[in-house]
Amino acid sequence: METAYLKNCFGTGLTQALAEVARVRPSDPIEYLAHWLYHYRSITVAEEKRRQEELQLKEARDRSDEEAKTTEMLKEEGYQIQQKCEKCHQELPSTSFSSDKTPALQEDTAPLEEKTMRQESRPGASRVISEMPQRAIPS
Repeated sequence: METAYLKNCFGTGLTQALAEVARVRPSDPIEYLAHWLYHYRSITVAEEKRRQEELQLKEARDRSDEEAKTTEMLKEEGYQIQQKCEKCHQELPSTSFSSDKTPALQEDTAPLEEKTMRQESRPGASRVISEMPQRAIPS
């Protein structure tokens, strides 16, 4: 149980520290071991902080890339919609009557318009009814 605790807390750091003490053989091995472990700890903390920053940068890049893709898709959709609208506007004049046929149609409709005007100008019941004041019918 104590061995598991030491492996969990110190891991490879203690093994590396003891190997370094054995290689260097300092005059005060306990002080050397303490400084080595403090140094190892600061390096480990800095490395972990660097990994976290890299992870955050990667996530930010991924979000930025995703936003860029979404923006590009929206621009493309807008462009396609604009092209469809322009195509529809171009098709409208081509489906209408040509200017050659317009005078003939106007000539054909002129008698109908005159007939309609004459019918509307005749005095009759419909004109009388439309000119009568409107009254509310009690409920």
